[in-house]
Amino acid sequence: MNIESFFSENIKAALKNDPPGEWMPTLPGNCIRLSSGYPAPHLVPVRQLKEAVVNLLKEEQDLPLHYLGSPKMAKLTDQIQKRSVERGMSVSKDELLITSGACQAIDLIARILIDDQTFVAIESPTYMEALEVFQNYTEHFISIPVDEHGLQTERFEEVLEERKRKGLSLPRFLYTIPTFQNPTGTTMTEERRKHVLELASKYNFLILEDDAYGELYFDEHSTPLKAMDREDRVLYVGSLSKVVAPGMRIGWVAAAPEFIKAIAWFKKDLDHPFVQATMASYLDRIDLKDRLNMLRDTYQEKCNVLISALKQYLPKSVSWYVPKGGYFVWVKIAGVDTSELLVHALKEGVSYVPGKYFFLNQQDGTEYLRLSFSYADESEIVEGIQKLGEVIDRT
Repeated sequence: MNIESFFSENIKAALKNDPPGEWMPTLPGNCIRLSSGYPAPHLVPVRQLKEAVVNLLKEEQDLPLHYLGSPKMAKLTDQIQKRSVERGMSVSKDELLITSGACQAIDLIARILIDDQTFVAIESPTYMEALEVFQNYTEHFISIPVDEHGLQTERFEEVLEERKRKGLSLPRFLYTIPTFQNPTGTTMTEERRKHVLELASKYNFLILEDDAYGELYFDEHSTPLKAMDREDRVLYVGSLSKVVAPGMRIGWVAAAPEFIKAIAWFKKDLDHPFVQATMASYLDRIDLKDRLNMLRDTYQEKCNVLISALKQYLPKSVSWYVPKGGYFVWVKIAGVDTSELLVHALKEGVSYVPGKYFFLNQQDGTEYLRLSFSYADESEIVEGIQKLGEVIDRT
């Protein structure tokens, strides 16, 4: 029997792409993980989450364990609404949908917006898992470069105008991480944020704003595109993965009610009632502002340690962007294939993610790599960069 003959044509096309997560290397034991975009282990609130579970089951017994779940699921929606207001976004209940992490939100948005003829505008480089999602639905992309100030909106305008003049398809939406972008750590300026919203109106496209890192700023916070949007063009994706725990898989979409209704149509009842109720119980018992301030201070210090180590141990020819928040530093090693370099780095016990995986055309990223300062402790960061510097010197 030919099993593949039973797959739909769009699934057959999607399965021609590389498997999700194939870019992840197998890490040797005791490797210093500068590749991991995870919270530091000691920053995951294990004790408080355990207390939240105990209190939830004590108060509600079996309710959180049923299909319909706990009343606290509605409480989580209220809590996220409150957080949205604090970020400048007024979001009603019919404009908000809780999802199982940001990736589910991105996939659901792709499902309602993309067909095999759809063009999607993406940053170059961009978050590789979002790119993997979009490639499941279309092979048509418009890549726009990112610099130290985020998406190059002037270049984007040139591309849009040229495509319009030639009668070529315009993008249905732009996928952007405007604040502490993954992988570059860069932040789109306010001027460019205004410009990209103007372009969306002029050329009639939507914006999928991924804001997973937006609250992890070091000094100044940036206004989300959603808070600046006056035409309901922005579909905003938020997440608690970076500020609480990624394994809880709590994300959400904030968008116009018509979008939310369509997304919910395909999400159906694929909730995690117990997890959502647990998160609501946890948030009810902590001061989230205090936690966010602690995370900002911790990650800023770790970022400072990483930047200092880069200056001390890497050759002068190596360059990088200094982030103002988030998890990542984007590094360029001119003339070096960072995928080949990784083989030697892993032998020395340090990992990173080669830059090519963040580009639609992987050849554009061969000289780049992404370092994370979120997971390893400060002494490991210094040791890891020292080892990386030694590996680069030997190439």
